[in-house]
Amino acid sequence: MELVIIIIVALVVVAAIVAGGLFFLRPRGAGRAAPPAPPSAGEAGPGTGTATAERTGTATAEPSLPPLGPGPAPVAEAPPPLAGRMVRLRGRLARSQSGFGAVLLGLLSRDGLDDQSWEEIEDTLIAADIGVAPSRQLVDELRTQVKVEGAHGDAVKALLRADLIQAVGADQDRSLRTVPHGDRPAVVLIVGVNGTGKTSACGKLARALIGEGQTVLLGAADTFRAAAADQLETWGQRVGAQVVRSDREGADPASVAFEAVREGISERTDTVIVDTAGRLHTKDNLMAELDKIRRVITKRVPGAPHETLLVLDATTGQNALSQAREFAARVGLTGLVVTKLDGTAKGGVVAAIATELKLPVRYLGTGEGLDDLVAFDPAQFAEALFA
Repeated sequence: MELVIIIIVALVVVAAIVAGGLFFLRPRGAGRAAPPAPPSAGEAGPGTGTATAERTGTATAEPSLPPLGPGPAPVAEAPPPLAGRMVRLRGRLARSQSGFGAVLLGLLSRDGLDDQSWEEIEDTLIAADIGVAPSRQLVDELRTQVKVEGAHGDAVKALLRADLIQAVGADQDRSLRTVPHGDRPAVVLIVGVNGTGKTSACGKLARALIGEGQTVLLGAADTFRAAAADQLETWGQRVGAQVVRSDREGADPASVAFEAVREGISERTDTVIVDTAGRLHTKDNLMAELDKIRRVITKRVPGAPHETLLVLDATTGQNALSQAREFAARVGLTGLVVTKLDGTAKGGVVAAIATELKLPVRYLGTGEGLDDLVAFDPAQFAEALFA
């Protein structure tokens, strides 16, 4: 009987040892519930409600990249040069503008251009989001040139192309000031209303600069939109840029911008790109918040931000022009990034903005890919409109 008891006890001990060994051999984290996925870019965080509508002025959420899986971030291939990307815009504008170029070229190809023809040409330009005043100005100038030079057919098309190139600012300096100032980085501030693609523009611009041999740090100063910092961090991992963010939602965006610039100085980074929350340009309190971000950046780097880029959604047409007008008056813009020229946008709003505000369009966003950011070229843009 004692032998049986001893055998039973021994078996229990062995079983306990085996069970314990299996427990300690389990992979780290096995058996734990997966952490909840962060909310998507379009989901509101706690307490947003009416404040979200007031801040953004739109229900459109900025598209977010899918989260990276476990393991090291993938290394993106070297990006193609920015200067060569305008070629792809031609086909995309041709698809998106419902035949604007074909209609316009058809009108200009007529043997005789009477008053009715000129009205149709003006209406076609207005329908392409160029705007009433710029369209009328273009038509008046073109009509005078045709009368003086006796041009017709292809010559009229060439004259309109030349006028469009001049309208979008052919002589404007479009170089981006991203050269560090001694031991201080160049600072680029990205602003705009919600849903225009600001965060994506930050990531694509960072990739382009890294492709040109610069080091880039991204500052996640959009602490209002749910998962905005996560989205920017995903971009940073994909393009190879360090990201500075707050560890809590709703942090003071100015403090994040300050820390990003401080870290950029410490790491001797060439360029710091600061992403900001979408805000209505008509809300004084939100624009004051943007002024605070600018002030704290200037404290760390005198003269910064060296570039303040407004991101505009081309699909909003003339509304984009009103946004540009207000931000230019309140913030002091140095350039524009016009995005979403791959859907229903007609493209003419670029000419309208350049004509009225005399601000250089620096980049065009033509899609969701890593390299769908185009350095604006007036001549190639005019050609693309006629595609």
